[in-house]
Amino acid sequence: AGRPALAPTSVTRSLSAVRSFHKFAVGEGALEVDVAKRVAPPKQPSRYPKALSIDEVTRLIESIPDDDTADVTDLRNRALVEFLYSTGARVSEVTGLDIDDVDRETNLVLLRGKGGKERIVPVGSPAMAALDAWLTRGRPSWVRANSGPALFINSLGRRLSRQSAGNTLAELGERAGLSVKISPHTLRHSFGTHLIEGGADVRVVQELLGHASVTTTQIYTMITAENMRRVWAGAHPRAEYSR
Repeated sequence: AGRPALAPTSVTRSLSAVRSFHKFAVGEGALEVDVAKRVAPPKQPSRYPKALSIDEVTRLIESIPDDDTADVTDLRNRALVEFLYSTGARVSEVTGLDIDDVDRETNLVLLRGKGGKERIVPVGSPAMAALDAWLTRGRPSWVRANSGPALFINSLGRRLSRQSAGNTLAELGERAGLSVKISPHTLRHSFGTHLIEGGADVRVVQELLGHASVTTTQIYTMITAENMRRVWAGAHPRAEYSR
């Protein structure tokens, strides 16, 4: 059997090296013609973020107990998932939170993003309720001398790590029976997509997500347009003529 074909990104990187070599060779007089100059790189596939549907997010959240049967892990995980989806925060921003970063009277949270940039974003009532349950019924059981002010901690009292948060989300997704692998970034993408689908201005979504450029945020408008096209193509009686 032959070797599997290289991905477009790998081909592009290899072509770049070949082009650089030929350009150098022509400049040194070793070659008369730069035969690699006009070789076009392969078209890169569109990499739209994978977002859950609203029903899938609901199923994920509701698969985590928050009633009298919930243990400390459940309370922490419910608050973590609710918080990630409600704020659209990066996992590093959430695991880096201290208790005082959340204003439980105004339902606002201070997030510290890339490059030390700070932003204040709102937190929904369901997320605040889950957070209150964690802080009053869960976190005190795990607090140790080394816990400090960390909002999310593990059973050893240490600040929850990004890796642990990622592993937790993956396990919760499997438990909820979701067909795609879930990560904290999945919830961030879902947050952005659902806001755009709900009619939110792209500039506001940019601020909420902490994107330096609106161009990064505009990918969510592309996702929404593609979703609409897919639904239309499957439902319109004459859509087949436009495919």
